[in-house]
Amino acid sequence: MNQEIQGVVITPLKKYCDARGWLAETFRQDELPENVVPQMSYLSETLPGVCRGPHEHREQTDIFVFLGPGTFRLSLWDARQDSPTFGNHWVADLGADVPTRVIVPPGVVHGYRCISDVPGWCLNYPDRLYAGWGKTEPVDEIRHENEPDSPYSMA
Repeated sequence: MNQEIQGVVITPLKKYCDARGWLAETFRQDELPENVVPQMSYLSETLPGVCRGPHEHREQTDIFVFLGPGTFRLSLWDARQDSPTFGNHWVADLGADVPTRVIVPPGVVHGYRCISDVPGWCLNYPDRLYAGWGKTEPVDEIRHENEPDSPYSMA
């Protein structure tokens, strides 16, 4: 079921290809919502069949970029009780064939699985530092992947 989730911004990315390969702009400050300012970045590799999440953040906004070389199935659930799209669920396959940037606000549960035969890479530009300045604060994460009765299934 693909339903809109308020505050989630899905942006198809263009790969500029030439004889050398390709280039893609993963984000530009003039294309991000005014209140979303990246504070760090990381690149993760996810092996075929492996799932990351689902989890959510209390304060952090994630700016995910799925470019390849693999493909991910991204699932989002609006868990914000005060949201007009509360309870909505959105799923899409993103990555090598569908390069996409996805902005996920706090309170939106998110998880992704590598569904290709090759590993997938995901860039993230969150607007909060992981574990705060100097990694001295609690991690802003509510994990759901080990809850036996979780409504957020990545199956």
